[in-house]
Amino acid sequence: MAELKDKEEQYNNILDYKEKSGDNDGKVRITLRVIFITFFAVAITAFSMYLITNYNEISALIDNFKNNKGVKTSSKPDLTPAKFNFKMLSKYQNVLVLGVDSNGPNTMPYSGVRSDTMIILNIDMHGKSVNAISIPRDSKVYISDGHGVQKINAAYALGGIELTKKTIEETLGIKIHNYIIVNAEGVRQLIDAIGGVPIHIDQNMKYDDYSAKLHINFTKGDYVLSGAQAEEYLRFRKDYLGDIGRVHRQQKFIKALIEQVKSPEALKKIPEALKIASLYTRTDLNLYQMSQYAAAARDIDLNKVEFVMLPGAPNKKGIVSYWILDPEKTQQIINRLIYRQKINLAYNDISVGIMYSRAKELEAMAIREELRTLGYDVDCMGRSTKVTNSEIIGYNTSVTNDMIKAMQKKIPAISRFHYTHNPVRVHCDTSDVVITIKDDEEKE
Repeated sequence: MAELKDKEEQYNNILDYKEKSGDNDGKVRITLRVIFITFFAVAITAFSMYLITNYNEISALIDNFKNNKGVKTSSKPDLTPAKFNFKMLSKYQNVLVLGVDSNGPNTMPYSGVRSDTMIILNIDMHGKSVNAISIPRDSKVYISDGHGVQKINAAYALGGIELTKKTIEETLGIKIHNYIIVNAEGVRQLIDAIGGVPIHIDQNMKYDDYSAKLHINFTKGDYVLSGAQAEEYLRFRKDYLGDIGRVHRQQKFIKALIEQVKSPEALKKIPEALKIASLYTRTDLNLYQMSQYAAAARDIDLNKVEFVMLPGAPNKKGIVSYWILDPEKTQQIINRLIYRQKINLAYNDISVGIMYSRAKELEAMAIREELRTLGYDVDCMGRSTKVTNSEIIGYNTSVTNDMIKAMQKKIPAISRFHYTHNPVRVHCDTSDVVITIKDDEEKE
């Protein structure tokens, strides 16, 4: 199963390209600013759950929201899932979550702009589970309807949501059932509306870009991030891992936001959050569909949501940079996360690497022995200055959340480690997954 052997070199090429092309936060559209869209979609689901269980308290707000869109209602509908008399949605639903950038002040927020973030949420309505696939905005694809080969994020500017949907469907061989489009400003306001997001920042983060009026200055510690601070936290990439480190922070932030949305304090602020949603989102989901998604979401363990970026490698043609999708590995991701193809592997049928900070050698050796006792192949181990978090990183597209959960259940020392899948290898040459162990007291 070992694969991606030359990704260390690829990763260095990424860093070299970033430096040479001038792709810095102050001079280009901010890719991850609108990664908040994922968080917003999860939050909307949570809001819908609250709507069902607390309908009487916020029914007037919903009526106003509907009437603002020209939908006339003569009476309040009964949203209790048990009383639905309509045909339920089919088992698997693919919802495209789209974040759009801005052309500046006094412009139309949803017209003539490029999509900055594209995420497909595959929702199992019966099995109560969610998979998420992120499509890199620089992915080189054929834009449908004769627009030729371009970056996939150009589809929205050329033909809006319909051309975007068609291009994704033809590229990946899937069906997009619904969409949600969100403007970045709404996400910042949403975070402020729910009282901010508590998070632990595990390294000093300092960066100034005066041309972009961007000033990031976090010291290691605990924070409750406002909307503006959350954007700074997610834009930061001036450490060894660059954009890969930023992906790690995205996923960490997603989990923190989910926990905050579920808190009693945040639930009290649902009416204000719904107002923000009505102003800054566009969707083809109707109230009935939202209610069905909400009914399914009540039983979903959001900690088990699998989030994967489509695998590939960077490539540059002239001054234009692309993300070249790996056809074979992309198809593996689609088969497993969209079509729910089962992986016939034993939980310990994966190779494991262990990388650790200087003070964590004894802990790493103890984990190695536990892994070997359980039958895992530990094929890589060593000390590294490149360890920035204590986590588990998956490099093989066949590795699933269930495999990692089985490993964590049997080894308490890594039970709280965050798991993430990365398309670009940073540690070890052949390991399917790598456990990294950081000394929290280590100086930056």
